[in-house]
Amino acid sequence: MTGASDRDPGLQPERTRLAWRRTTLSCTVAAVLAAKQALHGGRTAVGLVAVALSGLVWLGFLAVAHRRIQSLTRSARPGVLRHREAVATLACVAALALFAVAMLV
Repeated sequence: MTGASDRDPGLQPERTRLAWRRTTLSCTVAAVLAAKQALHGGRTAVGLVAVALSGLVWLGFLAVAHRRIQSLTRSARPGVLRHREAVATLACVAALALFAVAMLV
């Protein structure tokens, strides 16, 4: 019988790293498209505030994703995603969606 410490993680950490990278790329595309929409559709105060906030939220998500990718790279058996990181990730994604809706209105 093998213990939990003998577990071979296989490719699961690599798949998780790739998923974080894809999600980061998606957030980057959303932030860039938000900036393009705000600048191309006419510079309104609401649009510029939404772009600035989208940039800040994108930086926050980038920090969380970078920290998670580094923890997956460092260890053969990475720890679980902490509650604080999960909430920060969810908040960033929800905020990007909210800012997108604000720019369309």
